[in-house]
Amino acid sequence: MVEFAQFGAGRIGQIHAGNLARSDSAKLRYVVDVDPKSAKKLAEKYGAKAVDRDTALGDPKVGAVVIASSTDTHADLAIAAAKAGKAIFCEKPIDLSLKRVDACLKVVAAAGVKMLVGFNRRFDPSFKSLHDRLRDGEIGALEQVIVTSRDPSPPPLEYVKVSGGQFRDMTIHDFDMARWLLGEEPAEVFAAGSCMVDPDIGSLGDTDSVMVVMRTASGKLAHINNSRRAIYGYDQRVEVLGSKGMLRAGNRTPTTVERAGIDGVARDKPLHFFLERYAEAYAAEMAHFIAALGNGVPPSVGPKDGRQALVLAEAALKSMKTGAVVKIPQ
Repeated sequence: MVEFAQFGAGRIGQIHAGNLARSDSAKLRYVVDVDPKSAKKLAEKYGAKAVDRDTALGDPKVGAVVIASSTDTHADLAIAAAKAGKAIFCEKPIDLSLKRVDACLKVVAAAGVKMLVGFNRRFDPSFKSLHDRLRDGEIGALEQVIVTSRDPSPPPLEYVKVSGGQFRDMTIHDFDMARWLLGEEPAEVFAAGSCMVDPDIGSLGDTDSVMVVMRTASGKLAHINNSRRAIYGYDQRVEVLGSKGMLRAGNRTPTTVERAGIDGVARDKPLHFFLERYAEAYAAEMAHFIAALGNGVPPSVGPKDGRQALVLAEAALKSMKTGAVVKIPQ
């Protein structure tokens, strides 16, 4: 039984706390949040206690932490947890600064603690099946990866101001997905972006519509397309093309019922947003982390993955600003 301290009692924190509570091998002991009322409410829901950071990290009964607080706290909390000898489950991104990420990971490595970075989409049943069948050679040699990720509507402007921009906040999941499927690090990145959804986002210097093309040293290609507005729902699709065929994972819908009539064929729209779409992925991700703590095997999504996704995000931002292809050191 691994006892956890969780930092963050917001939307994603509630998901992680629930998954911890449902595990037979873990227990939520503490909840820490800048809002004491939120921490107390979430803690009481799952039989935990709301405490401060030092109390949580100073308790020897705590073997691991979940960092689900705001992005600007991730690196500091990961450093403090590592120094306290706690295993770390950290939501993405580790930080918005690559320099800060490197400083954090240096401490984590020196402490020798396990760390999982929360790229939950790798644990989605459909995406994982696609990945595993690709690796089994079902479609021969991989040639192209296409990732589509579109939100139903833009986030609040207050969130956009502190998000680090679309590439670091939204596309970072897709950079990780592309790396995972390619099985090889991208060597070149070309990106373009526009503000076509909300002019206020553009006034903050950010984009809401982007496309990225990446190429590996062996010539494999990946294409990512993002939009902050898909009026039909949360659009999440992956397609891979190989020498012997194609694999594709489509959207999830509330039901699989279709209606056919003289006016056409209709079915349900995609699930509304990430909490619904990736509920199974979040549960599987937490179960994987808990299992890794008990079996001596490092989590499958580690510190390097968090760093490399940010490297690609920074390269895409540079490419968009300069209009040039950006080469990634190998």
